[in-house]
Amino acid sequence: CQGAQSKKLVVYAALNEDDMVAITKKFKEDTGIEIEHIRGGAGDMSARVLAEKSSPNADILVGGSVDVYDPLVKEGVLVKYDSPNNDKLDPRFNDPNGYWQGWYMGVLGLVINRDRFEKELKPKGLEYPKTWDDLLDERYDDVYVTSNPVTAGGAYIFTACQIFRLGEDKAWDYLKALDKNVHHYYKGAVDCISPIATGEFIVGMSWVHDIYKQVKQGYPIDVVIPEQTAYEIGGAAVVKGGKNQKNAEKFIDWLLTKDVGTMNTEISNRYSVLAEVASPAGLPAIGDVDLVSYDRAKAGEMKTSVVDKFDKEIASKR
Repeated sequence: CQGAQSKKLVVYAALNEDDMVAITKKFKEDTGIEIEHIRGGAGDMSARVLAEKSSPNADILVGGSVDVYDPLVKEGVLVKYDSPNNDKLDPRFNDPNGYWQGWYMGVLGLVINRDRFEKELKPKGLEYPKTWDDLLDERYDDVYVTSNPVTAGGAYIFTACQIFRLGEDKAWDYLKALDKNVHHYYKGAVDCISPIATGEFIVGMSWVHDIYKQVKQGYPIDVVIPEQTAYEIGGAAVVKGGKNQKNAEKFIDWLLTKDVGTMNTEISNRYSVLAEVASPAGLPAIGDVDLVSYDRAKAGEMKTSVVDKFDKEIASKR
């Protein structure tokens, strides 16, 4: 139960540190409420909420795809909250059951070290990949890195993307063939960007908005958005039994304001769910991106079995 004077909010965040620094500062300015946060990958943060079911520490879970939130609803660790600020949104951004709230969109893409590609792969006859299938070329062997769908929400969405793009059997053939080129799998979807920016590897898969942050810092890297890519709807949800529930609800209302949507787009390069917020500068409008037909409900339902299969048939055999 929350006292009327509570000025605290405990946030479990599947966001980058600079996102959380800006969010913490602006939320305090706007509401007077102090955020304490713990940050990690979407898979890790959701696992933590689940592990603390009997004695919740968090008030809110924010960031990461809403695909990660659906299993938490089934486990009974979230509470419904229908923000008055979500009425104007495209229905796909609102949980039909009222537990999670979409507040941004991200698309998957490739980060490429321009210098190493020009020196090492172009002379071998390679151009920048245009499709996911292009990555199966053996010339990418040991210079391609990605993340593990067991721990990274983005890697799971990539895995589901292949299933929706190719069908179940061909997708597993694809993932096993791609594995031959993967130098190693990182724990989080953003973890491969810096090693490519610094030239340790040449190509990697991650979120376009996170790659573009490094582009803006002047690293010799390029962003490629392959055809038939997948997207995430970034979520937020109130944790059941949190000590500061009213502040958690305020936080969701606050996320769905134009000022915060604009700030998030400028800092993170993510697309806002709010129509009045412009696309990130330097990135294509979302209407110009070739998106796979992504069945979000199915992605949620099959997640456990897909992740288990990946672990048994691919990750554990390396």
